[in-house]
Amino acid sequence: MRLFVRSWRFPCLLCPFLTLLSCSYSSRETRKLYQQALQKKPYDVIIVPGVPFENGQWSRVMKGRIYWSKFLYDHGIARNIIYSGSAVYTPYTEGEIMALYAISLGIPKEHIYSETRAQHSTENVYYAYRLARKMGFKTVALASDPFQTHMLRKFTRKKVSAGIGLIPMVEDSLKAMEPEMKDPVIDPQSAYRKDFISITKRENFWQRWRGTLGRNIKSTAYHK
Repeated sequence: MRLFVRSWRFPCLLCPFLTLLSCSYSSRETRKLYQQALQKKPYDVIIVPGVPFENGQWSRVMKGRIYWSKFLYDHGIARNIIYSGSAVYTPYTEGEIMALYAISLGIPKEHIYSETRAQHSTENVYYAYRLARKMGFKTVALASDPFQTHMLRKFTRKKVSAGIGLIPMVEDSLKAMEPEMKDPVIDPQSAYRKDFISITKRENFWQRWRGTLGRNIKSTAYHK
């Protein structure tokens, strides 16, 4: 468990290229944000960004994000969950695959939603927030690993909504869950897209980079 939590810090090697001073929340900062979430709970819904489904099984990153969302649901911090992500790098729609795993772990189906348009992390937050508002949810938070939450914080607060909460994973809480963690088997066929074309075939590097920066967003998505 400790190994796959820390593995999210490896992308920090890219930070000099991105001219960032820091690329992840520290343990102290994650605990502080978690305490803030406890004071504001329950959130009507949390947004969980997608992860590609490869080789017929979830990755450590996907597993961590889904178990973190389960932790927040089980502890009454989130009433509902939106898993966000289209079929981007593989033929499987990320938001739907993650929902299947969440249901298999015991989160009630009626409290799980899938957002299936997003192809970049910025779009995960933007589109899922729009979907949440369309469904009538008022209080919303982003729940992901410390690296991604930190990377998206400025975009989330400035470009989406200043009121969105941030709940990065707390390592100690995940460690406590480790003895009960399992790797369920799901049937992924309902999330399979026959007409799939990888984003690397549809867009060049600069188009994908624009998407990463949130510049390909369709502002009319999920209008009420």
